[in-house]
Amino acid sequence: MKEHFFQKLCEKVVSLDPSIRFAGIANSDGKLLAIAERKGLKPLLTPEERAQYAITAATRQYTRLRWEQHLGKIRYASSHYAKLIRATIPITDINSYLYCVILVTLDADTDNFHEIITRKIAPEVQKNITRIQKEITA
Repeated sequence: MKEHFFQKLCEKVVSLDPSIRFAGIANSDGKLLAIAERKGLKPLLTPEERAQYAITAATRQYTRLRWEQHLGKIRYASSHYAKLIRATIPITDINSYLYCVILVTLDADTDNFHEIITRKIAPEVQKNITRIQKEITA
């Protein structure tokens, strides 16, 4: 049940905008729970490299979370590479407990990536936040 929900959520995120290449959900240890890719996409990373990236992304979130008490809640973090844009959306509670991270990649030439993340992806994640937290802890 949990895997089905996460898979559907990833597929929904990928469908939100044609510039979205990939969506994944990794638990707080960085283990990928589900992924979805845009149809016809040639991935830039192997499955092993993608798994390593997920671990790194989750680890980085812990580093960022310690600054939330001073800077406010993290909405998302992004990295801009020559071949793509990566964004990480942490799923936390009011005490900054990290449940999981949503990993997203977009085409490198996406000028409106901030709007896509804040107006399309984040609302979809927020709409499902309670279920995400529940399924992670189940």
